Amino acid sequence: MFREGGNTTAIVQGDRRKVHTTFDDGAELVEEYDATTGELLVRKRRGKTVLGRQADWEYLVGDAPQRFDPEGSSLRESSQNPIFTRKDTRDAFQWRVRNMPYPRDTYSVAIDHGARKIVIRTSNKKYFKRFEIPELDVLKMPLADGALTWAHANNTLLISYAKPAAVLQAEATEAEQTRQIRPQQDGDVDCKQQ
Repeated sequence: MFREGGNTTAIVQGDRRKVHTTFDDGAELVEEYDATTGELLVRKRRGKTVLGRQADWEYLVGDAPQRFDPEGSSLRESSQNPIFTRKDTRDAFQWRVRNMPYPRDTYSVAIDHGARKIVIRTSNKKYFKRFEIPELDVLKMPLADGALTWAHANNTLLISYAKPAAVLQAEATEAEQTRQIRPQQDGDVDCKQQ
């Protein structure tokens, strides 16, 4: 789905299988899978900015590493701020918003069909988030209200969107293509000599 038109290589590093795809325009896509189960752990992409430098990584699935440099900065983001992350299951896209201590009736989760995004709001105006589902955008599929569900427990808002049959089929095809890529072992990299 996301790798079409790119040059893909793979490497097994520890308990993760990393698949790296580069495109002609300089964009990159990195996916990390569990080596034993084949579960997608991280999917991130980046392209070039308008001025030609590499843009920051955009995490589609998984968490960006949290780094704090006490030498360069004296301010740090509060650990009580809401944390938005995506972790899919086999048959649903799933997002979690941690550190959401409000009662269940405070939240509103809906689909904005005009913008093709899911919208999270709180009635007390403390949190607002819009996000898309890139897989549905790639396949040009509409968002369905019946596929969206959500729950709140343990200060975590859990949003699920059932994967349509076309997405499940595309993921199965992509998983088969990933299995066919011969991975290099850690340290088995072909280095050019001068």
